[in-house]
Amino acid sequence: MAYKIVLDAGHGGEDPGAVYKDRKEKDDNLKLTLAVGKILEENGVDVVYTRTTDVYQTPFEKAKAANEAGADFFISFHRNSSSKPEQYNGVEVLVYDKKGIKYQMAQNILGALGELGFRELGVKERPGLVVLRRTKMPALLVETGFINSEKDNQLFEKKFEEIARSIADAILGTLNEETVEEPLYYRVQTGAFRNRENADRMLYQLTDQGFPAFILRENDLYKVQVGAYMQLGNAVNMEQRLRDSGYSTVIVTK
Repeated sequence: MAYKIVLDAGHGGEDPGAVYKDRKEKDDNLKLTLAVGKILEENGVDVVYTRTTDVYQTPFEKAKAANEAGADFFISFHRNSSSKPEQYNGVEVLVYDKKGIKYQMAQNILGALGELGFRELGVKERPGLVVLRRTKMPALLVETGFINSEKDNQLFEKKFEEIARSIADAILGTLNEETVEEPLYYRVQTGAFRNRENADRMLYQLTDQGFPAFILRENDLYKVQVGAYMQLGNAVNMEQRLRDSGYSTVIVTK
């Protein structure tokens, strides 16, 4: 099953979002949205963008467009801000409630960004946000650091490609079992256990390190795997990251 994901670059047009010095949130949001979307498309995801240029839509229009597209997920990208420069720093992911696959995906995205050096502020419930409340599919809002934090801006600039890759990997790795079982998908396996507790232990370790890991039960074994890639090269890159972190790996297909 191919998934359809709506990616939303927050703000736009006459709405710049948060502004710090000459930096506008709407520009960072669009740059990251397009970069994440490109990686998802390369891995077989049907990506729909709320905007690809500097235009404005209301949150209600964004939610309506996602619903009309029949999307499976809605992910909105933003940068945070505070009343005083350098007051806060870090990343957080907002959800309507902490339930279901959206919560798992939010945790995986948060952990992946934390692995790159961002302070993890947590997954937080924001049921009042229109794009989380009015969308009919699982929805997340990613706050990729504070725009008025020099530390976060330096990370955003210096590690931009890694940020986009990590977010995309976290999304792909969270997609449900129906996705990862499709033919011609490459996955990186880090262990196969008869005891579920041993598999859970490895899963928790991987997710704590920011890897988009999951457990697949097959032939009475609990298999711990990471990612779901249509291109072998992307699986090889993930395998190298895992091996650098001390894991024994094998690339499998299903």
